[in-house]
Amino acid sequence: MKKDIRILVVDDEEIVRESLVEWLKEDGYYAEAAADGFEALEKLKEKSWDIALVDLKMPKMDGIELLEKIKEQSPDTQVIIFTAYATVHTAVQAIKKGAYDYLVKPLDPEEVSLLIERLIRSQELVREVSYLRKELSKQYKFHDLISKSPKMQQIFELAKVVAKSNSNVLILGESGTGKELLARAIHNESPRANGPFVAVSCVAIPDTLLESELFGHEKGAFTDAIAQKKGKFELAHGGTLFLDEIGDISPKMQLALLRVLEEREFTRVGGTKPIKVDVRIIAATNRNLQKAVEEGRFRDDLYYRLNVITIQIPPLRERKEDIPLLVEHFVEKFNIQMGKRVKGVSQEAMRLLMEYDWPGNVRELENVIERAMVIAKGEWITPDDLFLPTSSKAEENPMSLEAVEKAHILKVLNDTGWNIQRSAQILGIDRTTLYHKIKRYGLKRPD
Repeated sequence: MKKDIRILVVDDEEIVRESLVEWLKEDGYYAEAAADGFEALEKLKEKSWDIALVDLKMPKMDGIELLEKIKEQSPDTQVIIFTAYATVHTAVQAIKKGAYDYLVKPLDPEEVSLLIERLIRSQELVREVSYLRKELSKQYKFHDLISKSPKMQQIFELAKVVAKSNSNVLILGESGTGKELLARAIHNESPRANGPFVAVSCVAIPDTLLESELFGHEKGAFTDAIAQKKGKFELAHGGTLFLDEIGDISPKMQLALLRVLEEREFTRVGGTKPIKVDVRIIAATNRNLQKAVEEGRFRDDLYYRLNVITIQIPPLRERKEDIPLLVEHFVEKFNIQMGKRVKGVSQEAMRLLMEYDWPGNVRELENVIERAMVIAKGEWITPDDLFLPTSSKAEENPMSLEAVEKAHILKVLNDTGWNIQRSAQILGIDRTTLYHKIKRYGLKRPD
């Protein structure tokens, strides 16, 4: 509706500004006048304005200076400059400073009306594109997970349904696929969303400490127990406990965990009083638990307790259509964090990203983009900014996925002087996983 569009006319000539206000009101717009830049800025403080028509030559504050202040104070207000002294220089200067367009005096009411209508249509289009982008983002987004692949969309739908129940969930997937993000999303969609979400990496804690970490301990329970400590189960009461890398826990811890799941109570280390808990368990692993059960390395009764609902997250190499979407998301994220204005990746860089198999999955992609953003000198990320094990020789002699992963890990280790922590960060995996891969591939540090 035209009456919803607010237009401010700024001109030191009374006859000009009053005439313009009358024309605009006859056209159906809401319009007011200001005699100079200072009065205009005061009116900007009082209410929001969609459009400001500003004279270029005014005493006290000229049109260009007012334009700059309007853009600082009200970035969404569109400014049209008008002047009797039109030159290419003044027009270009005004538009460079953020003016939508300029008009030459004496003003033609018809020309003013047409320009304002064009501006309004342009703004409507911008708002529509912004709305569609947000809707598109919602469509491809499930909390912090982003994907357009049919497999992942099915997982999003399943997760929404699963979240409403109180059943235990087992999430399977390679390192870096987003298992913890999915666990958090399920928690946030569940009736427990207002309760705590507590995450424990079972592989990062030595077995001797894991019992105390999960169940807590009483003062004096062991040498370093100088005070009572609550465990993760107690901290997660009323919420969700996420047990990451559950496939790596010892037989002793498997039994202790089974008892808690069956009885919904436990005893602190060194304690005697049973503690009741209301906790939902979401477990995750990158191992084949069923095979571990068959080989006797994982208790079948615990497996069935955890495996009420299973969600398998596919690796990034099986959903490469997500790579451009993820890249755009990470570029946007690091632009904000780093205060940069990188527009995206070049076509050649995107080709390399699409061809790579991503053994470290989404986490590795995020780290590659973060590093590229740090070293990128231009507006676009180029192949030179990417840290990927690609070469013409590799393209001529295709290797297996394991061979590519082995070569990539060795290259990263050598490039960092075998700094395990830094190498793990670049690869997008944790240090324990990196140690496992070094052992698996028989990688040796150079003498």
